[in-house]
Amino acid sequence: MSLRLPEQPRVRTVEGVVQGRRRQGHAVFRGIPYALPPVGALRFAAPAPAHPWAGTRQATEFGPVVPLSLPVDTGPPQGTDWLTLDIGTPDPGSAGLPVLVWIPVGGYLSAVSGDPMYDPAALAEAGIVVVTINCRVGAEGFAYLDGAPPNRGFLDQIAALKWVRRNIAAFGGDPDQVTVGGTSAGAGSVAALLTMPRARGLFRRAIAHSVPGLHSTPALARQATAALSDRLGATAPTAAAWRDIDPWHLAAELTSFNAGLHAHRERWGRLTETGTALCPVVDGEVLPETPWPALSGGRARGIELLVGHARDEFRFFSVMSGRRGTFTEQDARAALELLAPQPHGADRYRAEFPQADPEELMETVYSDALFRMPSQQLAEANAAAGGISYLFELCWSTPALGGALGACHSLDIPLAFGTLDSPVGRQLLGEKPTSEALVLSRAFREAWIRFVTTEDAGWAAHRPDRRLTRVMDVVPETLPYPEQASRRIWDGHTPAPFDLSKAGSGAA
Repeated sequence: MSLRLPEQPRVRTVEGVVQGRRRQGHAVFRGIPYALPPVGALRFAAPAPAHPWAGTRQATEFGPVVPLSLPVDTGPPQGTDWLTLDIGTPDPGSAGLPVLVWIPVGGYLSAVSGDPMYDPAALAEAGIVVVTINCRVGAEGFAYLDGAPPNRGFLDQIAALKWVRRNIAAFGGDPDQVTVGGTSAGAGSVAALLTMPRARGLFRRAIAHSVPGLHSTPALARQATAALSDRLGATAPTAAAWRDIDPWHLAAELTSFNAGLHAHRERWGRLTETGTALCPVVDGEVLPETPWPALSGGRARGIELLVGHARDEFRFFSVMSGRRGTFTEQDARAALELLAPQPHGADRYRAEFPQADPEELMETVYSDALFRMPSQQLAEANAAAGGISYLFELCWSTPALGGALGACHSLDIPLAFGTLDSPVGRQLLGEKPTSEALVLSRAFREAWIRFVTTEDAGWAAHRPDRRLTRVMDVVPETLPYPEQASRRIWDGHTPAPFDLSKAGSGAA
């Protein structure tokens, strides 16, 4: 789609006029505030609506992101106007275009809307308005503090969706044709939004890649936050006591705290295997319950859902951490004890995978517990709620790093966005994508475009009687669900919130 747009397109939102710029045949608007900066008196509070502005606001640069709690160098501190969003639109003068709102959250520790992996160019060319949002993560978004609402990261996402509802028509989008999407913790956010009363009516469809089962009970969340508070030297785990802690110092301390989670294994059980001490809390109000029982029990409405996972989810983490090839029988035993469904999950894994060596068992149980089974079970739960679920599994192995990554976590995202030349795309696919990668990227992108536009992903829906699944490989096929052995092990065991372990038992 090639459109003649003004070089500096302007749009009037409810809050004021924004001026973006033309880029690759579409228009982009960046760093638009959907809420006030959550600092000072507003720190750890629910998001407050952005103030209107006079004149024209320049919207050509990405907004600053919340400090990331990751073991990487994120550069010098940025500003504190964290609650902004970015829009790529084929033409702000159009009307009725479908909208994709992407939640770029990873591990509930990072949210970077400006990551080149989420470049909207290919989707905008296909006639879709793409919105990416920044929101609070880490301690800012999910620490369980007295005097602060829980799950503030989710509240930010809802505030962004409300902004989209008010304003997206001015950018050519249809507020009644909004799809919300994400991968990993972004997909976990999508799953939560499906069941949150505050999010109802804000979107029509959902895309969720690699849904994690990361939730804590209030009891465990309170302990984890209190332990971090002690590390910080705060007087108490309260919003008032934490309000003056430098945000970048807080993020750095959470990074160090997460690196030592195994020291808390006896008390915190399964949570210590996730790499993050702070995740969404099933608090009974903001998040009333986890998505799976809410949907299957009829307490949330089903919608059109495109959901899936990669075959080798855990491979990304084992390779990038340098652990692949080092896992022992003791490692496998500990993983099965902590992550397999109880009471007989460990025995069932060994029975279903009798030829698997310790590393293969580790990879299978981690992939299942963290991503594969939550994704497959979300498809079934959504269907039980009256929705339509389209399930996929990515089975194509990337040639990058000598093929060590396999069909790993996150590989599907640069494929679907068509951003194979982004830094993450090059890391996962190599400096020059192969013809197979280009073909698969087109297949993913076409599925997204068709789903966002027509509600139909292009293959048979996933239902409990047949469990049909799109196997995304060089030649995609629709087949019975490939991970039947794992599905049998997990049948009847949807992801439960992490809770305090029984003393000395090691079981969550």
